[in-house]
Amino acid sequence: MATFTPKNILITGAAGFIASHVANRLIRNYPHYKIVVLDKLDYCSNLKNLIPSKSSPNFKFVKGDIDSADLVNYLLITENIDTIMHFAAQTHVDNSFGNSFEFTKNNIYGTHVLLEACKVTGQIRRFIHVSTDEVYGETDEDAVVGNHEASQLLPQNPYSATKAGAEMLVMAYARSYGLPVITTRGNNVYGPNQFPEKLIPKFILLAMQGKILPIHGDGTNVRSYLYCEDVAEAFEVILHKGEVGHVYNIGTKRERRVIDVAKDICKLFKMDPESSIQFVENRPFNDQRYFLDDEKLKNLGWSERTIWEEGLKKTIEWYTNNPNWWGNVSGALLPHPRMLMMPGGIERHFDGAENYGSGKSEFTGNSNQSKMLVPPSRSSPSPQKPAFKFLIYGRTGWIGGLLGKLCEKQGITYEYGKGRLEDRSLLVADILAIKPTHVFNAAGVTGRPNVDWCESHKTETIRTNVAGTLNLADVCREHGLLMMNFATGCIFEYNAAHPEGSGIGFKEEDKPNFTGSFYSKTKAMVEELLKEYDNVCTLRVRMPISSDLNNPRNFITKISRYNKVVNIPNSMTILDELLPISIEMAKRNLRGIWNFTNPGVVSHNEILEMYKKYIDPDFKWANFTLEEQAKVIVAPRSNNEMDASKLKKEFPELLSIKESLIKYVFEPNRKTPAK
Repeated sequence: MATFTPKNILITGAAGFIASHVANRLIRNYPHYKIVVLDKLDYCSNLKNLIPSKSSPNFKFVKGDIDSADLVNYLLITENIDTIMHFAAQTHVDNSFGNSFEFTKNNIYGTHVLLEACKVTGQIRRFIHVSTDEVYGETDEDAVVGNHEASQLLPQNPYSATKAGAEMLVMAYARSYGLPVITTRGNNVYGPNQFPEKLIPKFILLAMQGKILPIHGDGTNVRSYLYCEDVAEAFEVILHKGEVGHVYNIGTKRERRVIDVAKDICKLFKMDPESSIQFVENRPFNDQRYFLDDEKLKNLGWSERTIWEEGLKKTIEWYTNNPNWWGNVSGALLPHPRMLMMPGGIERHFDGAENYGSGKSEFTGNSNQSKMLVPPSRSSPSPQKPAFKFLIYGRTGWIGGLLGKLCEKQGITYEYGKGRLEDRSLLVADILAIKPTHVFNAAGVTGRPNVDWCESHKTETIRTNVAGTLNLADVCREHGLLMMNFATGCIFEYNAAHPEGSGIGFKEEDKPNFTGSFYSKTKAMVEELLKEYDNVCTLRVRMPISSDLNNPRNFITKISRYNKVVNIPNSMTILDELLPISIEMAKRNLRGIWNFTNPGVVSHNEILEMYKKYIDPDFKWANFTLEEQAKVIVAPRSNNEMDASKLKKEFPELLSIKESLIKYVFEPNRKTPAK
C-alpha cells in the first residue's frame, strides 16, 4: 500500500469542531508539515479550538471565506499548497430548513470555488472532501448491513442535499480534470469544543444547569456516535493511506437511541431521567437511522478506540471545566433553536472568538465574496459611532493604571490582560475572551528602583521587553488588532549632529545611538524589530511626569528626593496631557513611531525651581556632574532632545514642556500663594 506524504496542507473550516481536532493532531504529530487553516469564523467556529497549535511554527491561520476565489487562489499559490482537507460547511440540519440558500452557498458554491482553484493552479496532489452519512438517506430499522461507499445517495433534507451536490461536483472534477480526490462520509461526532446546537453538548450544558433535556419526538431515533479524537485519527489515516478516487465511511456499528443518550447523561449527572427528560415536537424529516459499513476504512488500519462510556465522561469533564467556552449560548439550548447564522458570518455575541473584521489581518480575502449590502434609506439615522474596547497590559504599572482610569473617565470599555507577555497562549486567550478593538501595551521591565536593576537581570529584561513585546505585537497582527506600544525615548544621547542646547532634536526615523544601559539596548532592539509590524503604534515616552507628586515613578518625585542631581536639558512626557492623546491616537488608528514628548526641553534645575516656586519655598538641592553621577549609578543615563513636531502637527493643541508642567502639574498642586 502506497503512502502519501503531504508538504503544505490547507484545512478549511478548522476553527470548527471536527476540523480543529484534525488540525491540532496533524500539527502536533507532523512538525515538518505546514498547516494553513482557512476559516471565516462563523457562529459555530471558535479560535480557542486552535489554541493547542497557536505557538507551533508549522501553523498559520487565515481568516477568510472559501467563497472568495481570489483568496483561495492566492493561498494555494503563495503557500504552495499541495493538499486540501475540505471541512468548511454549514452542518446543522435544523438550520437548513430556515435558510437553505445559505447552505447551498457555503456547501456547494464554496466547494466549487475550491475545486476551480485546484484546476487552475494544477498543483494539488490530494483533495479530501468531507461529506456526511446523511447523503445516504434513512437506513431501514431492521437493516443489519450498513450503507457501503457505493450505496445510492438519497438525501432527505436541505443540508444533506447540499452535501450530496458538493460530492457530485467533486466527482465531476476528478473525472473531467483528473483532480486527485478522496471523499469521506462520517457518522455523528462528539467530544470537547463542539458548539452546543448539537445533541450531546446541548444536553450536557442543560444538565450542568439542572434544566430539562428536550427530546424531539419519542426519542427512538438511532444514531452512531464517534469520539472526536478517533475521527481525527481516521482522517490522519485517510490522508496518508487513502486511495485517490475512493470514498471512505468513517463510522461505528455501536448505535444508540437518542433517549438512551439522554439517560446516560442524566446518570452521570445523578439526575432522575423521569423528571429530567421532556419529549417535544419532532423536527421536520427527522431520519430514524443512519448506519454505515466501515470495513473499507478498517482495511487501511483504522479502528475505533474510545468506547461510548469513556468518551462521554471525557466530554462531560471538558464542558464542566470550560462552561464559558462559547459564552452565552442560551439560544442554542432551546428545544427548537432559531437560525444562529447570518450571510457572511456575524459579529459574534458569545465569547471565544476574535473579530478579524476590524483592522488589517494577514489576508483579507474579501475581493470576491458574495455579501448583500442594504443601502440606508434617506430617513435612516446616521450610523452610531463605533464602540471601543481596550485590552490593556501593565495593570500594576504606572502608565497602565492611569490608562484604566482614563478609560473610566471617558466611558471606554476596557479590561486588563491576565496573561504574561512571554506566554503566547495566554495572550491569545485574553483576546479571545475580551474581544478588544485595540490593545495597549504598557507592560515592561524598567527596573526597581531604577534601570540599574536590568544590568543584573538581563534575561528577565529580554524576556519581557523584547520577546514579550514581539509576542504581543505578533498576536495582535494575527488578529487584525492595532497595538499601542509605550516605548522609550531613552535610546538617544546628545551628539555632534544633535548637540545639547541646539534645539535640534532626534526625529522618529533617526537610528538609536545610546547603548549605555542594558534597558535601553533592549528597547532599541525591539523598536527596530517592531518596524516590521504594520499594526503597531510606538510611543517613545521620556522621563514621564504626572500631577501625582507622591508617585515614586514620577520624575519630579525622584529628583526632589535625591541629595544631588545633574542639570541637563531633556525632552519629557507630561502624562496628564499625553495619555489622553494616546487614546485619541488609537481611535484614529495611527501607526508607526512617534516621539511621545512635549515639544522643547527642560532641565533638572528648571523643574526644581518650579517645585520651589509652587510647592515648597524652602526646598534646596545641589548639583553634581555626570562624572560624579557615574560613581553612584551602575549604568549611564540617556540625555537628549527629541523632535516632537510630528506629534505637534497631528495635535496642534499640544503644549510645550514648560507650559504643560505649569498647567497640568504645578498649578493643580500649588501650595504657595499665587502672586
